[in-house]
Amino acid sequence: MTMSTEPEHYNALDPFDTLGTISDASVKTLNAIRDANLQSWSKMMIDLVNSDAYSEATARWLDSYLTLSQPFQQALDATMVQVLTKLNMPLRTDVTGLAERLTNIEMRLDDLDAKLDEIQRSLVALATAKHTAATPVKTKGEH
Repeated sequence: MTMSTEPEHYNALDPFDTLGTISDASVKTLNAIRDANLQSWSKMMIDLVNSDAYSEATARWLDSYLTLSQPFQQALDATMVQVLTKLNMPLRTDVTGLAERLTNIEMRLDDLDAKLDEIQRSLVALATAKHTAATPVKTKGEH
C-alpha cells in the first residue's frame, strides 16, 4: 500500500461525508460572520468611547453619582469614628497626625546630625591646627 498525497474525494452517496462537508462549511461561515460582527462592534465602541458626547455623559453621570453618594459616605464616616472610638482604635486623623509628628522629629534629627557633623569637622580641623603649631620645625642643620 502506498500513501497518496492527493486529497480524498468525498462520496456524494455517503450521507456522513456530505454532512461533514456541509458542517465544515457552516462552521467556517459562522466564524467569518462572528469575526465580522466583532470587528464592527469593536470599531463602533472605540468610536463611541473616544467621542466628546461620551466624555460629557460620563462626567455628568459621575458628578451626579458622587453628589448622591456623599451623604452616605458622611454617614459611614461618622459611624466608623464612633465604632473605632468605642473600640479604642486609632482614627485616620490620629494616624495622620502621628505620621506628621514623626516626620517632623525625623527632620529635626537630620538637622541635629548635620550640625554635629559640622562640629566634629571643626574640632578635627582645630586639633590638626594645634598639632601642627605645637610640633617644632626641624632645620637642616639639626640632627
